[in-house]
Amino acid sequence: MNEAFSFNIIAKDKSSQARSGEWNTPHGPIRTPAFMPVGTNATVKALTPQQLKDCNVSVLICNAYHLHRRPGEKIVAQMGGLHRFMNWPGPILTDSGGFQVFSLAELTEVSDDGVEFKDPINGDTIMFTPEKVMEIEEALGADIIVQFDQPVAYPATYEATKEATLRSIKWAQACLKAKSRPDQMLLGIVQGGIFKDLRELSTKSLLDMGFTGLAIGGLSVGEGSELMFESIRAIRHLIPPEYPVYLMGVGTPEDIVKAVELGVDLFDCVLPTRNGRNGYGFTANGSIRIRNLQYQSDQSALDSECKCYTCTNFTRSYLRHLFQSEEMLGPTLLSMHNVYYFQSLMKQMRGKILNKD
Repeated sequence: MNEAFSFNIIAKDKSSQARSGEWNTPHGPIRTPAFMPVGTNATVKALTPQQLKDCNVSVLICNAYHLHRRPGEKIVAQMGGLHRFMNWPGPILTDSGGFQVFSLAELTEVSDDGVEFKDPINGDTIMFTPEKVMEIEEALGADIIVQFDQPVAYPATYEATKEATLRSIKWAQACLKAKSRPDQMLLGIVQGGIFKDLRELSTKSLLDMGFTGLAIGGLSVGEGSELMFESIRAIRHLIPPEYPVYLMGVGTPEDIVKAVELGVDLFDCVLPTRNGRNGYGFTANGSIRIRNLQYQSDQSALDSECKCYTCTNFTRSYLRHLFQSEEMLGPTLLSMHNVYYFQSLMKQMRGKILNKD
């Protein structure tokens, strides 16, 4: 592993596979286990970079497909790369657009060469190949980048899943060959759906190619938590302990805790901000739907155990008023709380692993 991206395990849990580590990048360390808020378009919806820092966020994820469409990777590069463009000083990871192969399936044509997307806005076609994706991600300039891959929906047949898995393996090799920037770390993505042998094949193939960190993709697509955990168990023991492991698109606090116990180090999900924009708050005592009438005259904080800006300054009554009045501040305050909650959850788990809780 490039020294700029060293991953050091600081402590291991005594009763599970959980571990706490430090993943060094050119823009600072990521203390793991860690959670990345989603900044698809070079912004985490409703929140400023300073608010994210106030919520103890250390690393963000942005999306190569969407940034290629707008404003274009060449513009971002001209502006000094993603870090300067969005004024985020910490580490950034970019997804490759592989998830859009799944989420925009009705607008895609997939072949061994790559994927042709039909732009949902103007009908133009966009061709993504492994080489093109590396060109985009290198121009964007994130610290950690991922290969182009083909996730499959759930349920999918064994034959369809095998075809996509073998294609993803082929694309991984092409991405490695095309990558040229030494100041970026490229992760291979393990595919294989819910099929153990395909997950094993994907993992072993990526390790044989020389990847020194892996992402686990193609999960949280409808298969449910138990099948997801079985898929992680099927391959986690194959990955060298000194390699960082990133579980893509997960998820709920409950799923994150379980995945950490299985040895996962990094997560991302839209839940904190998407739920925040829609009036749902995560708390130590379960989720709250702030629009409910019962909070109309509630003078308590959203979460009495939380020390975030929202909880230390505003009541549930006021937050409900903001949402009922469709004021922009409501989604901002609830998103801020949810992001802080997820970061606090990760800090609490790191503390337990380090025996500092």
